[in-house]
Amino acid sequence: MNNKNPIVIISVMALYMIFMVVIGIYYARKNRNSSDYFLGGRKLGPWVTAMSAEASDMSSWLLMGLPGLAYASGLASATWTAVGLIIGTYLNWKIVAAPLRKYTHVANDSITLPDFFSNRFHDKKKILMTVSALLFLVFFTVYTASGFAACGKLFNSLFGYDYTACMIVCAVIIVLYTSLGGFLAASTSDFFQGLLMSAALVVILVGGVVSAGGIGEVINNVKELPGYFSLLTSYDPATGQAASYGAVAIISGLVWGLGYFGVPHVLLRFMAIRSSSEIKKSRRIATTWCFISLVAAVAIGVVGHALYPDLLTGTATETIFIVLTTTILPAVFAGLVLSGILAATMSTADSQLLVTASAISENLFKGVLKKEASEKHKMLISRITVIVVAVVACLIALDQNSSVFGLVSNAWAGFGASFGPLILFSLFWKRTTLKGAIAGMIGGVATVFIWLYLIKPLGGWFGLYELGPAFLVSCLLIYIVSKLDKEPSKEILEEFEAAKKSTI
Repeated sequence: MNNKNPIVIISVMALYMIFMVVIGIYYARKNRNSSDYFLGGRKLGPWVTAMSAEASDMSSWLLMGLPGLAYASGLASATWTAVGLIIGTYLNWKIVAAPLRKYTHVANDSITLPDFFSNRFHDKKKILMTVSALLFLVFFTVYTASGFAACGKLFNSLFGYDYTACMIVCAVIIVLYTSLGGFLAASTSDFFQGLLMSAALVVILVGGVVSAGGIGEVINNVKELPGYFSLLTSYDPATGQAASYGAVAIISGLVWGLGYFGVPHVLLRFMAIRSSSEIKKSRRIATTWCFISLVAAVAIGVVGHALYPDLLTGTATETIFIVLTTTILPAVFAGLVLSGILAATMSTADSQLLVTASAISENLFKGVLKKEASEKHKMLISRITVIVVAVVACLIALDQNSSVFGLVSNAWAGFGASFGPLILFSLFWKRTTLKGAIAGMIGGVATVFIWLYLIKPLGGWFGLYELGPAFLVSCLLIYIVSKLDKEPSKEILEEFEAAKKSTI
């Protein structure tokens, strides 16, 4: 790898990280209460809402996991996953965004998702609030670990620095500006990071195509590989032969889109926008950004294989973006582009840490354990939570050979199955009951683990990505249990109708 100017590259990246901390310090003074800290006082404009939602969504796997997948096995797996995510992004903005913004305001001005679930179903025992907060803690810890692992791989691949030390330093910086600035700091930094991520993808894609001698040369270099350039077969690097890529694999890729309905750090942006009337503009911005970024990420993996066909194997394939950057661009520009990986990591990790902190301090601590807790105590607990989750995530990320794509896949399925169906039923079926909601949430997450560890190893149609069957089971449980249960109270039904008519 070309590292002839490592000092220049790392200096640019260090300046970028300092900029993120400055944003956190600036917004620390603007957080007057927990509503400001966790939801920015519902003051986000359409551009910041769109860009922060997408940047916090895509994470480091956009610049490492997805290009690495395309580099290793060709178009099929990466493309079907990208298609599923593009469709899921659009439908989430189209179907969920406005109703969720309205309903969270009507439901006692809920500032977190556990708040919303509890208020929506008048859950006096706080069962939904407690279970969802604990699920946030588990899945976001795994998700955050994937981001920290990406940071460690980045600096280890670039400069040969110790993976663990680099991973921890990056984690400290993310914790610092997140715990200081809260939601406004995370959203503002995510806006800039989203712009940087998209710019980095386009620059490397164009530079890679030029270095390869043009699009024609790229196609000629990879089309000879069996199955590499097909959407119905994949390339097996171990054998050098085409591998079957059938209906199960295609459906598994498309199923990724279902995850969007239950991803808290994206849903939180819907809740924070100034007005539901601005969501249409945000949807167009977000969908366009998503399409361009995902297409570019897949194409970068293909271009990388054309340029360096035998350079990377195993989980090292996820560093193809880094390889291209350091060999194509001058040091200063390489530093800027590689900051895009930091941006992708930080934009997701800060949101994940913040949502987890809100679930623990606002919902478990104040909502269940100490209902008279002051704003000062809640803020303290939230900052302690950020630190504890980051420490556990660092421990998970100690394994340098862990796959960024694999970690994200597990957490994505967990969120999508436990919260996705519940969000949809909560917003669109007034007959949904508290018992149905609890059954669907617990049944969804249980199915993820049962399918992943007991059923999926059987192969065949059982090899389907666990999010699909778990999502279906959750939907069935919500519907069946709700129908068997008595109808919701008059107050709940009135709130449902008020949310539908709201113009907020």
